[in-house]
Amino acid sequence: MKSTALPHVIIITVVLVLLAGSPGTGQVAPEKPAAALQAGKNLLATPVYPEVEDQKILALFKGLRVSDVVDGMDAVGLVDTGTMDPEIHALWRDTANFTHRFAGIAVTARYVPTQRPTAGVLTVEAYDNWAGDWYEKLSPESFAPLIRPGTALVIEDAPAADVGSIGSYNILEWQSLGCVGVVTNGTARDTDEIITQKVPLYLRRIGRGIRPGRNELESVNRPIVCGGVLVIPGDVVVADGDGVVVVPRAKAEAVAKYARKIMDGDKEGRRELYKKVGLKPDPSIKK
Repeated sequence: MKSTALPHVIIITVVLVLLAGSPGTGQVAPEKPAAALQAGKNLLATPVYPEVEDQKILALFKGLRVSDVVDGMDAVGLVDTGTMDPEIHALWRDTANFTHRFAGIAVTARYVPTQRPTAGVLTVEAYDNWAGDWYEKLSPESFAPLIRPGTALVIEDAPAADVGSIGSYNILEWQSLGCVGVVTNGTARDTDEIITQKVPLYLRRIGRGIRPGRNELESVNRPIVCGGVLVIPGDVVVADGDGVVVVPRAKAEAVAKYARKIMDGDKEGRRELYKKVGLKPDPSIKK
């Protein structure tokens, strides 16, 4: 007698396989990775603004303090948003004329720790060639052409590296291009000279080493994280002795308007107090 069990088993198996991958069964066959994603993809766009718009925004923030701006952020619903870690602090402070303060439009750069070996023991000439090649190809300052009047350069750096991506020469050069201040979540070197030059700098700590053998440039003018907050190119960066706050560009006008009201009220009240206690007027209470 001939058995018919085997064909039935085959038919049932085929049906189950088809059902397993069919829509509506709760099971979806795994998709193959997209080639575009394997090569990497940026998902946050970098907005581009004309310089004339940047200058209009900066005029709204002229003279505003970080505390005023934080109040403005609260007023538009951005409580505890944009305020950098207080470890990011001013390298130097001028409490007579407040020249350490600035408001600028963010240009960003991101340096990451390197996985490449160090130079080892080389002749002086070979070492200089190796370091120069690293500066040129692996850890350059490709953001420099983006600096224009009113730029605030914000650098996310290799977090644990003792590396002075910022030094007395390049920070002065950036200032000559129009940079009003620099912020980094990392380090800087030549800090005595930077203080003497009076270029506004906000950093986490002092560094000593150079970039070759320590970090590489990962991106320029892309969204970064600095001091625990998102910085998108085109955002407004305000810095003073209280620290650094980043204002999303879309909210900049509303934040500045409220911040101005707070600052004007504070100055008016303190002018009266100065008279009462006999203090000589200073720039902090001038209209």
